[in-house]
Amino acid sequence: MSQSAVLSGSCLCQGIRYEISGHGLGDIIQCHCQRCRKANGTAYATNTPVRVDDFKIVQGEHLLKKYQSSPTTQRCFCGECGSPIMSIKTDTPEFYRLRIGTLDSKIEQKPSMHIFTAHKAEWETISDHLPRYAERP
Repeated sequence: MSQSAVLSGSCLCQGIRYEISGHGLGDIIQCHCQRCRKANGTAYATNTPVRVDDFKIVQGEHLLKKYQSSPTTQRCFCGECGSPIMSIKTDTPEFYRLRIGTLDSKIEQKPSMHIFTAHKAEWETISDHLPRYAERP
């Protein structure tokens, strides 16, 4: 992404809107850990690191709720519609882990890997050819 491009996103009810500028998106990763599955209600969460300094909530910051899902992770979601927006990890305080499905801007970037596949849902079949890691690489 070029330095001048701005990506935008929002929650389902449009109450929270955000923009990403600067460095843009990191690697897009599909995480199959149980916490991500439960937090998203899906077989996996599709996340990307975004620099905290590049991320700005432009509407609805008062709607953003945080849940401490583990000693090192806070999950942030819309308190109105429940859309997961991002997570905050204490081991990488300079990054948010953005839920890529909340982006409104079109991107060309594709997922780069699957992680925590040892914990994937037993009913899920990974059918692409991306690298797979049993845990975090």
